[in-house]
Amino acid sequence: MHELPFQLLINSVSLVSGEQSITCTELLRHIPDKRMVYDALWNDREVIVKVFSHKIYAKRHFKREWRGLTLLNKRQLSAPKPLFYGKTEDGSWAIVMEKISNSASVFDIFQQATDMQKKLNLMILVCKELAKQHSKAVMQADLHLGNFLIRDGIVFAIDSAQMHFYFKEPGKNKSLSQLALLTLYFSDSDIESVETLLKEYADVRQWDITKAEESYFKQQRVVQRKKTIRKGLKKSLRTSKRNLKVKSKNYSAVFDRQFCRSTDTADFFEQIDFLMDKGKVLKDGNTCFVSKIKWEEKDIVIKRYNYKGFFHSLRHTKKKSRARRSWLNAQRLEMLSINTPTPLAFIEKRKGWLVLCSYFIAEFTNAPSLYTLLKSSDTTENQRTEVINKVEKLIDRLGKYKITHGDLKHTNIFVSKDSLLLMDLDAMKVHKFNYTYKRRRASDIDHFKKYGKRYLAAATTIF
Repeated sequence: MHELPFQLLINSVSLVSGEQSITCTELLRHIPDKRMVYDALWNDREVIVKVFSHKIYAKRHFKREWRGLTLLNKRQLSAPKPLFYGKTEDGSWAIVMEKISNSASVFDIFQQATDMQKKLNLMILVCKELAKQHSKAVMQADLHLGNFLIRDGIVFAIDSAQMHFYFKEPGKNKSLSQLALLTLYFSDSDIESVETLLKEYADVRQWDITKAEESYFKQQRVVQRKKTIRKGLKKSLRTSKRNLKVKSKNYSAVFDRQFCRSTDTADFFEQIDFLMDKGKVLKDGNTCFVSKIKWEEKDIVIKRYNYKGFFHSLRHTKKKSRARRSWLNAQRLEMLSINTPTPLAFIEKRKGWLVLCSYFIAEFTNAPSLYTLLKSSDTTENQRTEVINKVEKLIDRLGKYKITHGDLKHTNIFVSKDSLLLMDLDAMKVHKFNYTYKRRRASDIDHFKKYGKRYLAAATTIF
């Protein structure tokens, strides 16, 4: 990889002819063995350069990108203008396109916004642009806010390689399915915002939405949520913008990039047992050892699932480690907007292919457990009833996706201000069949009632 800034020579074969000199100033994105994206200057003009490096499919990738940009502009949709393409000195295909200067990622703005009305206003602009794309027979295969830029209230589509171009606009079902995917940035409880986006989209398409179509749209939100979660879980196990996967002879791990930004992962792993012994021990059992430590000025909790012999390790190697399951389940809950302490990493200590023990790392929360709250003499009967009602809603919300916790007791639920945090996720399951879900849900509720009897009589009848 070149040291920035550097000169990139491209032998153009389109729109402009001859060898073009580009000054690459910043690496915006690097997907190993696929492509690099640079912020650059061409004849004092700000541009974006994409260099495709796949050994077999580079030409196909560049053609798809160029065709997408060209068609977006021909159909008068807001997108960067294609300037030229050609080959670099090392034979790689490259595309040079207009840079949408002074723009920002819609995803970044949405994430940083704290006011819900600002988020809604931003999403309305995106939904209107999506409706324009659909009306001009363009469908995005990888629809997410990261594929939009915004400048002065105008939304621009990027990543044209992931778009499909048709001769006629998509029908209602196909369109509503994609709109449902976009609305997943709002939680299921924010019905008003979702309905607003549906109305704004329909207005652009000049549609009247029937009750049956509205019902279909709601069903598609559930369907698309499940698809998005499956995709997100796969992504959470590999290196990405958010996570870093690390492997060595003795261990494999995935770290949240924010957590490991100033951390030597190998050094952290070598110290982990020592740090846990020196930290505040929260649990010291045969199955697991839990300790609270301070790392890089942050309070974190590490849960170690102990080595219990060869056959136990063999079983958890085949089933996947409990730390890995905790990591994936925490990611799942985050995607469903159900609160749980922020997952920071999971580590598997290995001997060859065998998992000996594993570690799950999460942010520490100061919130009291439901157990502590219910047994406190300062807690009124009304407060007890109110918090148990919240537990009921939490279980119903999990039930919408056929999820059971597996160990739903009062010490595994924490009460933080107006919300609940679900802990100890290694036994959590997503069920394919109603029968197994209902049986496990009943077990969860029985478990909860059993632990709640002594503190709240209502816990035996509230569900």
